[in-house]
Amino acid sequence: MKTDLQNLLDQSPQISSLPTIFYQINTAVEDPESSFVEIGEIISGDPSLSARLLRIVNSSFFGFPNKIETITHAVTIVGMAQLRDLALATTVVNQFKGIPKDLINMEKFWLHSVATGLAAKVIAIYRRETNADRFYLMGMLHDLGRLLLLLNIPDSMKTVMDKYASGGTMYDVENDVLGFDHAAAVGKLMQSWQLPGMLQEAVTYHHKPQLAPHYPVAASIVHVADFIAHGMELGSCGERFVPPLHPKAWELLELPLNLLPSILEQVDRQVGEAVEMFL
Repeated sequence: MKTDLQNLLDQSPQISSLPTIFYQINTAVEDPESSFVEIGEIISGDPSLSARLLRIVNSSFFGFPNKIETITHAVTIVGMAQLRDLALATTVVNQFKGIPKDLINMEKFWLHSVATGLAAKVIAIYRRETNADRFYLMGMLHDLGRLLLLLNIPDSMKTVMDKYASGGTMYDVENDVLGFDHAAAVGKLMQSWQLPGMLQEAVTYHHKPQLAPHYPVAASIVHVADFIAHGMELGSCGERFVPPLHPKAWELLELPLNLLPSILEQVDRQVGEAVEMFL
């Protein structure tokens, strides 16, 4: 039986919207009149989020020489936009707890997600994209649709997994069984979270970047980053094989092929520290 994607989201009130504090942070970041102190005060109003963000900015991933003890200091050093993205990433990791271990290994899932985020950011830097950090977020969130499906329709997802064991790609099997795949699910989720159009499109079309109507380059960055994370065997989102690379995706990036070893090396070097940040 096919599943209605909107109904799926409506069944998940705890996931279909983000905590109010994220929207408060986002509004402040988007307001040119906001100060570091004001944003620091908003984040400090949530002790749990403050503690997580301070742990992240003091992690070896950032490698700041002196301990950062206040959120306001963190905002001035890390920057408003990046701290907002870190707040979103850490909030998301917390929201998707409680999925049965027999359905998915969450440590492997987040390792794959973080590796994809890192690869997307490195590619964006090589392309000289403005605010390359936002591509880290796109990569990290790209497979959230699978968690949404596992959380809400575990029996249907067991059917998907059984059918997938016979071959093919998991997203094709999802389409056969459910009528949509995890990429469409995460796109709908990003829409309900009111996240930027580029992010929505990059995750919705991360398996078929050539179909992205407005941001095919962003979708291609996430597509290639996902391929790299799978190829390096960094974690798993449930796929047993490397999903195929669309030939147009690399072309759209307009990067020389000889950059690939450097991208792999940087992901390999940073992934352990990056995972520790969130888990």
